[in-house]
Amino acid sequence: MFTGIVEELGEVVALESTGASARLRLRGRLVTEDAGHGDSIAVNGVCLTVAAHGEGEFTADVMAETLRRTTLGSLAPGDRVNLERPVALGGRFGGHLVQGHVDGVGTVVDRTPGDAWESVTVALPPGLARYVADKGSVAVDGVSLTVVAAGDDSFTVGLIPTTLASTTLGLRRPGEPVNLEVDVLAKYLARQFDLQTGAAPEPRQETTR
Repeated sequence: MFTGIVEELGEVVALESTGASARLRLRGRLVTEDAGHGDSIAVNGVCLTVAAHGEGEFTADVMAETLRRTTLGSLAPGDRVNLERPVALGGRFGGHLVQGHVDGVGTVVDRTPGDAWESVTVALPPGLARYVADKGSVAVDGVSLTVVAAGDDSFTVGLIPTTLASTTLGLRRPGEPVNLEVDVLAKYLARQFDLQTGAAPEPRQETTR
């Protein structure tokens, strides 16, 4: 379990195809300080398992389904990525419940600079709008954010200077894709509502890890 509070801006060292899957090697000195084989690290909001580590780098295997349903397949050496270790039991919980299971890929459609922050609008893939609400939580590339305004097919968030400087969201331009994970509590509530009312859920992309 993660909280969406990015610990470190890492860097892609290599993305090597292994047939139906890929092996991703990343540099992240902070998140590898106490990393062990089999540990989890979130990369741009995708929970990956450490297969090897050493000298400030770690390697993770990424299956084809994850490559297809997230932005990880488009990474290239030198790209910056958001990195977060799982929250420790009893640790500070600064963001919201983030599983590292991406619900869909959105697209940055607009950025509007403000005096001390920036307003960013992200287009939603089909079926996810029902889980996004004003003042609710959403993870964008693994960053826990509060929804300023929720629309039928998009939502807007406000990014403070720390978020702009310390995460990849300061680099995302209109037209670029981002990984989205909606609030897990919203998904459970929507599921219960559908079961109790007999409503057919909206079609949406399958969640993937």
